[in-house]
Amino acid sequence: MSLEQRQSETVTGTDHDRTIIESRDLDVFYGDSQALQGISMDIPETQVTALIGPSGCGKSTFLRSINRMNDLIDACRVEGTIRFEGKNIYDDDVDPVALRRAIGMVFQEPNPFPKSIYDNVAYGLRVQGKEENMDEKVEDALRRAALWDEVKDQLDSSGLDLSGGQQQRLCIARAIAPDPEVILMDEPASALDPVATSKIEDLIEELAEEFTVVIVTHNMQQAARISDKTAVFLTGGELVEFNDTEKIFENPESQRVEDYITGKFG
Repeated sequence: MSLEQRQSETVTGTDHDRTIIESRDLDVFYGDSQALQGISMDIPETQVTALIGPSGCGKSTFLRSINRMNDLIDACRVEGTIRFEGKNIYDDDVDPVALRRAIGMVFQEPNPFPKSIYDNVAYGLRVQGKEENMDEKVEDALRRAALWDEVKDQLDSSGLDLSGGQQQRLCIARAIAPDPEVILMDEPASALDPVATSKIEDLIEELAEEFTVVIVTHNMQQAARISDKTAVFLTGGELVEFNDTEKIFENPESQRVEDYITGKFG
């Protein structure tokens, strides 16, 4: 079964809480070291899900498992399942490249290509052969990334000439141009100043009206501000609690989570 023939009929729920990504008993190993232990989680569609926890607890490993970026690491081994639209993404008949078109990624450090602003955004569309109405698609992606008004008169300039915050929004525009269903973000604002961070946070909330967003952040205040759901990972690659963000921050079920939130741990 191809990725295009997704088994969405297997997923139930209302439009607002419909599960789009379902992790079950996910273990990830790097060589002999176990990075994730039995992660089970249902990520809802068109909401922001934040992954928080101390350094080395497996947040980014889980994020990279969702679109099989860990496949690029030779020593990595994955056990368990992650279903996207009802289909196990680790099945032999799933093409990782096609998967990454549906589940885009934005990294911690802005990484625009050494190309023009226009060509950065158009890159993924050209790879997929979606050449028609390119100008319109580039403008639309830049508008959705809240960057169009700042760069519309310099589309032929290098993306590397933009400020850090603008570069990150350019990378977001590049990620959303092919119209994925999910956007993964690995600490997208950690290298930015407070003003640029605020713009990224506003943008994430807007994107969640159209896309499913999963974000790794070390900034608990950021998670509280922008996410609908929060998953707390703690030492040893364990998912300790996953719930509505308000519940996690105001009345967590786990004492370990409360200790982490209040600064007594990690």
